[in-house]
Amino acid sequence: MLSANDIALVRASFARVVPIQDAAADLFYDRLFAVSPKLRELFPADLREQKRKLIQMIATAVGGLNDLDKLVPAVKALGAFRRRSHDNTHFERARTRSSAAIRGSGLAPSAGAELSGQGRPARRAAARRRRD
Repeated sequence: MLSANDIALVRASFARVVPIQDAAADLFYDRLFAVSPKLRELFPADLREQKRKLIQMIATAVGGLNDLDKLVPAVKALGAFRRRSHDNTHFERARTRSSAAIRGSGLAPSAGAELSGQGRPARRAAARRRRD
C-alpha cells in the first residue's frame, strides 16, 4: 500500500508535468519509437489524440492512488483490452519498450528531484501493487 507521503510525492511530481503535458507526451512517444521503431505501426499517424489519452490516463491513475483496490483492476482491464486489440508479440514488445521510454524520456528528472530519492520507494510500492 502506498503511504500518504508516497501519494503526495507522486501527485506533486505529476503536477509539475501538467503545465508541460504536450511536451511530456512528445518526449514519451519520441523515446518509445526511438527505442522500438516497429511499435510506430501500432499507432495512428496523427498522435494528438493518443497523446491526450496518455496524459488523461496518467492523471486518472495519479488521482486514484488513494484507492488502489479500484485503480489496479481498472488499469489491468485497460491492459487486457490492449492485449486483445493487438497480437501478444507486439504487446510484449510494447510493454518492454514503454518501460524503457518512460525511464529514458527525461520526464522523471524534470518532474522533480524529490523523485530521485524519496520517490523510489513510492514507485517500487506501486510496481509491487500492480504485479499483485
